[in-house]
Amino acid sequence: MVAAPVLEELREVCQPQAKLASRNGEHWAGRLYMRRISLRLTRQLVRTPVTPDQLTWTMVVCGVASGAALMIPGPTGAVLAVVLMQLFLLFDCVDGEVARWKGQNSATGIYVDRLGAYLADAALFAGAGYRAAESGFGGWLSLGIATALGVVLLKASTDLVDVARARRGLTVADDEATRPRSQGVATVRRLAAAFKIHRVTNGIEASLVLLAAAAADAATGGIEPTRWALGALAVITWVMVPAHLLSILSSSRLR
Repeated sequence: MVAAPVLEELREVCQPQAKLASRNGEHWAGRLYMRRISLRLTRQLVRTPVTPDQLTWTMVVCGVASGAALMIPGPTGAVLAVVLMQLFLLFDCVDGEVARWKGQNSATGIYVDRLGAYLADAALFAGAGYRAAESGFGGWLSLGIATALGVVLLKASTDLVDVARARRGLTVADDEATRPRSQGVATVRRLAAAFKIHRVTNGIEASLVLLAAAAADAATGGIEPTRWALGALAVITWVMVPAHLLSILSSSRLR
């Protein structure tokens, strides 16, 4: 078997500083701890025939399974959802690292990676709706699906910036371009960023919120904490949808 590469050499190739420093290109949990874990797994995987696309599909399965796990009643389902969402993040890091080391970047991999992000978050919120409904049907399930739709719209509005720029022959927008030109919008955006409330629209953070709610469910013997959590997530998501659109239109991302 081929010897495993030295970690420092692997880090230089697989974890470029430009990507890690990007506010929009790297999840905070990746910078905080997951990139340290992922590099050690990547070190072993680059010695095998496994392809980046296979790892990306593994990521997708973990993300969708996280939502399905919420159909399991009690804390067990919520804990499993968190574990699977962390595995989703791990493979989201590893697939790109293996691709960079092996020189196997592909349009298919990028497409499936983005598709997986949509499916994972949508599955989690739909699963939260099923969990809140207990029987799996009714208004709470509808609320979960509506929240999933809102999260998909948030992701799509971001990705469509790249689509629009590509069709105009422009390069990918940098972090500087995301700053709103309007001072009022910029102030509101800074306030929102200070409280980090927008992060709960991401499946990784939402799974932790739902885990805390499941613990409260177990303590109270009911399902009300999960319902309150889902309601709050729904409100935040649908406030974010028009706010995010306004932020994009008032910035230089489409110029």
